[in-house]
Amino acid sequence: MSLWPLARAALFALPAETAHGLTIRGLRAGLGPRMGRAETNDALAIDVFGRRFPNPLGLAAGFDKDARVVAPMLAMGFGFVEVGTLTPRPQPGNPRPRLFRLKEDRAVINRLGFNNGGAAAAAKRLTAFRARDANAIVGVNIGRNKTSTDAVADYAEAARVLGPLADYLVINVSSPNTPGLRDLQGAGAMAELVAAVRASRGETAPPVLVKIAPDLTDGQLADICALARAGGMDGLTVSNTTIERPDTLKSDNRAETGGLSGAPLMERATRLLADAYVEVRGKVPLVGVGGIASAADAYAKIRAGASLVQLYTAMVYEGPGLPGRILAGLVERLKADGFAHIRDAVGAG
Repeated sequence: MSLWPLARAALFALPAETAHGLTIRGLRAGLGPRMGRAETNDALAIDVFGRRFPNPLGLAAGFDKDARVVAPMLAMGFGFVEVGTLTPRPQPGNPRPRLFRLKEDRAVINRLGFNNGGAAAAAKRLTAFRARDANAIVGVNIGRNKTSTDAVADYAEAARVLGPLADYLVINVSSPNTPGLRDLQGAGAMAELVAAVRASRGETAPPVLVKIAPDLTDGQLADICALARAGGMDGLTVSNTTIERPDTLKSDNRAETGGLSGAPLMERATRLLADAYVEVRGKVPLVGVGGIASAADAYAKIRAGASLVQLYTAMVYEGPGLPGRILAGLVERLKADGFAHIRDAVGAG
């Protein structure tokens, strides 16, 4: 871990997307930290969606779009990894440059546009990974192709190909970088979409979650949560990137279009998470994501109602030692608050 400052300086000398690609190649070549899979801590292990997660900290979608580095990321201590967003057919995404660091704000703006090699190619990699490690928890985040004329059919096809290999599926209708995608967050459109994915996911029938935007109105959130309470979905991921730009942003890249992630999203996403927790009335598990960069941030999400939490952007700034630090900090916070188990802290705030 002491090499991280040098590695970060080298990576930050490169354009953001180039650095990310180099990181993925390095991890595939075995150049990542060799800490081994984190041992299950009884205080942190939690049962969600009928699965036992060794800890509640996961890698959010976007880092490993094509399921190339699941094992190395699990070796950093993550309790689960979410791959994607994956579309039925390969697509290049939006023109470069499309990924921007906001170093002064510890944030990132992206307008990648679901660049990925397609569901079939990822399915081959996940099949090979499952043959080596059948017990690891891997979620799969799915989306539509930009040029598709039938969004529902796209999600159903992605679920058909990837569902049998997923511990859970996430319907991404909240990225701001695919035209018209967020329109699918309407209650009627979402009900149709979830039903199609459920019907196509295969005999293993993984749980189906929906990832929502932090820019929803109160009415939109209430409609989505009502659908979830009624059994329309198995969970909600709160939340994706935001198109809003807080006045506090300092970086020269703050005016770039796309979705903002990282530290500036923490308060907004956590407030939406707490509102969702009240709306679902404890009937639907929530995954909290957006702005987590420390144990304090992760614990705040859990106390706001998240059974599981995820991060990605903070890894850009904090490096591969971050998951271990967060997990150790969560154990300390549970003890300080008198909780014997992480589940006791869910919604405690």
